[in-house]
Amino acid sequence: MVQEQLFKVAEVEVSYRPDYSMSERPRITSSMQAFQILKQQWDDGRIGFLEEFKIILLNRRNSVLGVVDISMGGLSGTFVEPKIVFSIALKANCSSIILSHNHPSGSVRPSESDIKLTERLAECGRLWIS
Repeated sequence: MVQEQLFKVAEVEVSYRPDYSMSERPRITSSMQAFQILKQQWDDGRIGFLEEFKIILLNRRNSVLGVVDISMGGLSGTFVEPKIVFSIALKANCSSIILSHNHPSGSVRPSESDIKLTERLAECGRLWIS
C-alpha cells in the first residue's frame, strides 16, 4: 500500500440545496406552534409505544427548514448522538434547533438522563455557535 493512501482521510462534503420557498414554511413564534408541527410528524400508532427523538431545524427568522427523525428506541429510552444532531444542523445551514422526544409512559416529567442529554446538547450548541 502506498504511504499516501495509508493516511488518507475520508472527505466530508457539505452541500445545501433547498427545494422549497421560505414563504411556504411555517414560522414558529410559540411553544404551541412547535408542538403542533411536531405532532403532525409523529406516527400516532408509535407515539405511545416507542420513544423517538426529533429535531426542528430553524433559520434566523424561526422559519422551519425541516423536521428530522434522529433516533427511535424502545419503551424506556432512545440513544441520541450529539455529532449526528449537529452534523444535520450544519448541513441544513440552520441557525437554531428545537429538540423533542416523547415518553411512551405518558409522563411529562424529564428523567435524569433527559436533563443530562439536554445539558450536553446545549454545551455542544454553545461550541457550535461560537
